[in-house]
Amino acid sequence: MDKKKLIEAIRTQLVADMTALKEAVKATIDAATNEESKAENEYDTRGLEASYLARGQAKRIADIEEVLLLLKHLSVRDFGPNDGISSSAVIEVEHNGKTSFFFILAKGGGVSVQFEGKTIQVVTPNSPLGEALLDQKVGGVAVVENGPQVREYDIINIW
Repeated sequence: MDKKKLIEAIRTQLVADMTALKEAVKATIDAATNEESKAENEYDTRGLEASYLARGQAKRIADIEEVLLLLKHLSVRDFGPNDGISSSAVIEVEHNGKTSFFFILAKGGGVSVQFEGKTIQVVTPNSPLGEALLDQKVGGVAVVENGPQVREYDIINIW
């Protein structure tokens, strides 16, 4: 698997997301500052709500910019079946008969891209699944506990 092309696919997805978000921020700021958003009484919070939304969108843009910077300087490493999973590993797992692919990165968890006919999701080591995958090898099992629910992911391949 060509990880440099995978990283470029993730970058392309993030840039598209950021462009859409910037347009949404403009619209939200316009809504927050529009004359119609002016409070008509003490219970009217449309303008305040729009300003909170704009702040959240701006935070998401800053988060995307951090991930883009991380990807720009990411040191990519190839992994073999005897290597423990760490940052920049792409992992193929099986859970309940379904195959999934994950890419371990320090930031950007939740981003998914279509790459070489597969959906690859970014997971961070801070997430329950990322933490369970760390240091595992091909043939290992990553166990994720969520209250009474336990999920087991069989590690099929690592790149």
